[in-house]
Amino acid sequence: MIWCCFDTKPVVEKDLLNSQQSSLTLSSLKNTNLFSYNELRTATNNFHASRKLGQGGFGAVYKGTLRNGTLLAAKVLSAESVQGLNQFLTEIDVIANVRHPNLIKLIGCCLDGSKKILVYEYLKNNSLDHALRGLKNGTVKFNWDMRSSICLGTARGLKFLHEDIEPPIVHRDIKASNILLDSNFMPKIGDFGLAKLFPDNITHISTRVAGTLGYLAPEYAMQGQLTKKADIYSFGVVVLEIVSGKRASQMHWLETDKFLIEWAWQLYEEDRLRDLVDPTLREYPEKVVLRYIKVALFCTQETAARRPSMTQVVEMLSKPVLLNEKELIAPKFIQHSVKSRQKLKMLWPTSSAAAEQEPTHAIFSALVPR
Repeated sequence: MIWCCFDTKPVVEKDLLNSQQSSLTLSSLKNTNLFSYNELRTATNNFHASRKLGQGGFGAVYKGTLRNGTLLAAKVLSAESVQGLNQFLTEIDVIANVRHPNLIKLIGCCLDGSKKILVYEYLKNNSLDHALRGLKNGTVKFNWDMRSSICLGTARGLKFLHEDIEPPIVHRDIKASNILLDSNFMPKIGDFGLAKLFPDNITHISTRVAGTLGYLAPEYAMQGQLTKKADIYSFGVVVLEIVSGKRASQMHWLETDKFLIEWAWQLYEEDRLRDLVDPTLREYPEKVVLRYIKVALFCTQETAARRPSMTQVVEMLSKPVLLNEKELIAPKFIQHSVKSRQKLKMLWPTSSAAAEQEPTHAIFSALVPR
């Protein structure tokens, strides 16, 4: 894990804010370092393209090095905040105070007129999305222990956002590029809490684009309903990516035009889940890997109420429990074969309309420890 430490609070330039703003700004910050624009411009070599780590829905991220040698990641926000200065800083301070081993640490910010930059700890191994691309070209190798650690760590971070803080935070954009990896490939969720800083027409953009590539929950895609359950759907897709070594947007699975999520459900219905496992995984605990895939399918059920909570997800991933597959209902987008329909009827004899009315707490009542 890479944590950034500072001997002193960064110096604030005189021209950063006018005198009135400056006093308000400094009094508003409790957990956050305030950087000057020139300090970050120098650290990133004037935000040079060679320092660019990635581009997200909220802006570009650059690697920087402070004068004391501390590495950082500077996110230059690309959209105008809807709030005034003090409200913006209040939200930033709240985000900086949300601490968990599986959440990226916000260490500071910069405000210079319309320029707004968030400063995060720098993580050596970039993002999960970057690692998945590395798997494809052979530059990254993940054994099962690394993959399961990323799944479970991400689940714990998301559980913390959903259930362990008040008010809870709905991430809105869980995807491989928002899961960062430190020097030990420990996962840290990034971009959490940023949705409050911008109007809805801005914050929905990144999520909707990601959704077209396979991450977006059906209720948000069709009705604009964005809740914790939408995050859980997206998390399920990420688990499938980690197990398969494939990206959610990849199509043409075995000469079919299917996204990863569609292919996973089809393999489940055909009792061929082993075909989903990354072929580069030479050795792995088959029962555990199949359980992870099934947990991902529970998370990606079409009806939000049927998806587990993140507490339940952590439980299912971390313990050898038996999953009650009678509760697992395939989404409507799956083209059922006769055999598949018969299998579903045997597993779950009630109608899907009736099942949709069941509350979440009833879904996993049959989890049984081995």
